[in-house]
Amino acid sequence: MRRNKICLWLLPLLFVACGPSAQTREKQPVLVQTETVSTQAEDAEGTIYVGVVEENQTTIASYTSAGTLRRVAVSEGQAVSRGQLIAELDDTQARHMLAAAEAQSRQAEDALKRYQLLHDEGSMTEAQWVEVQSKVDQARSQLAIARRNVADCRLLAPVSGIVGKRFLSSGETAMPSEPVVSILDISSVKVKIAVPEREMKNLTPATATTISVEATGREYPGGRIEKGVQADALTHTYDVRVCVNNKNRELLPGMVAKVSVRNEGVRRESYIIPLTAVQKRAEGGLFVWTVGADSTVHRTPVTIGQTTGNRVEILSGLAEGQRVVTEGYQKLSEGTKTRFQ
Repeated sequence: MRRNKICLWLLPLLFVACGPSAQTREKQPVLVQTETVSTQAEDAEGTIYVGVVEENQTTIASYTSAGTLRRVAVSEGQAVSRGQLIAELDDTQARHMLAAAEAQSRQAEDALKRYQLLHDEGSMTEAQWVEVQSKVDQARSQLAIARRNVADCRLLAPVSGIVGKRFLSSGETAMPSEPVVSILDISSVKVKIAVPEREMKNLTPATATTISVEATGREYPGGRIEKGVQADALTHTYDVRVCVNNKNRELLPGMVAKVSVRNEGVRRESYIIPLTAVQKRAEGGLFVWTVGADSTVHRTPVTIGQTTGNRVEILSGLAEGQRVVTEGYQKLSEGTKTRFQ
């Protein structure tokens, strides 16, 4: 009887723990910030692309043989002229080999003079005379190689320019063809920008451009335009390079530059949203969270264009009037209920 009373006393507790109120509890809507997509039209005359300054050409200075670096005579950012000393290897072994080659060469030359008298007197055969001459030629060849090895211990600048990067330091071992320094030709530079595919038709080699660089506080007239032929698979943009005269060497590789392109009479329409709103799928591709009429969010694939500051152009995937999540997306999943401000 006592056991039955205990069971009856526990039944209400079981109903409370397992009742429908705990199973049907709804999640609270996630608070997010959103922005409504709207069309922005602008004249192509004022189109601005953000790019990076690149050197005109890079030359690698390296050795043809292995050795230990005695010293590196230049530093990064230093201007060098063609033929200027870049680095030196420890030439102790090379000089020992040169001394041996010089001794062998003197011996062969002395033997040639002595055998010359015998040859003129007819006291030796032609075969013997040819053998003597061959030994002299070999000694001269070995001497030339030894002298070249000593000279090769001094690495000279193959071109004039600016030292971009120093790869090795004193005491390290330089291997054949291993870079010691890179020398950049910046007498003229190129500004690399990414141009959406639909705007490529507006660019020609002679399109007028103006380059603005904050680091120098100056503007420069753009020159010839070089258009890439392979699009980025993710952004569908093409690499375009604008040549700029840099005779004063003010523009350095890596500087950020704004390229203003003037195309009179051409207008374009686009959607511009915050860059943080664009997410990347684990399997690849880009998407944004859009809010439906019932306040639930959905992954919407998009294609992006050029980036300006902290905002990015949307080429496809969105329509005017859609609401895009710009903050608070970290807690979202497909179909999450939201409330926004």
